[in-house]
Amino acid sequence: FAQLGLAVWIHIVAGIMWVGLLYYFNVVQTPALAEARADSGGPGVAGIQRYVSPRALRWFRWSAVLTWFTGVWYLGRSGNLISAVTLGHLGREYYGLIIGVGAWLGTIMLINVWAFIWPNQKKILGLVSADEAERASAARTAALVSRINFVLSLPLLLCMGGANHALPF
Repeated sequence: FAQLGLAVWIHIVAGIMWVGLLYYFNVVQTPALAEARADSGGPGVAGIQRYVSPRALRWFRWSAVLTWFTGVWYLGRSGNLISAVTLGHLGREYYGLIIGVGAWLGTIMLINVWAFIWPNQKKILGLVSADEAERASAARTAALVSRINFVLSLPLLLCMGGANHALPF
């Protein structure tokens, strides 16, 4: 029981960090950087990209990994992993269906972070060499996939809470 409780609390804290940073990037930083670029006398965009973005992205991607692994840990230890993976044996079991949809959404979001967002952010931040066209393409891809994760986070959160506390519909 203690391991289940530990898994749940680490999962919650890591998930708050991951989704909180996702919201920060989409709601705060990206619009602020666009405004700063448009304001020629405004604050330096380079400073944010040099000092804030790499640190925030490090916490973002590793909290995603920790959230995912503690979710698997919890589902495995509680005996619900197979039910979640099979979506409640294709809808016959409420908890497995709802937590399974949430788990699959989280898995898609994790893949998006590591396969699309982070490789493109490395080009944007100059951690990987890329010409201007490649950086522009990387910025579009990273922004689009980040928006997809932002949208997926809403049903993900509904599923995570709704599996134990009922969905609002």
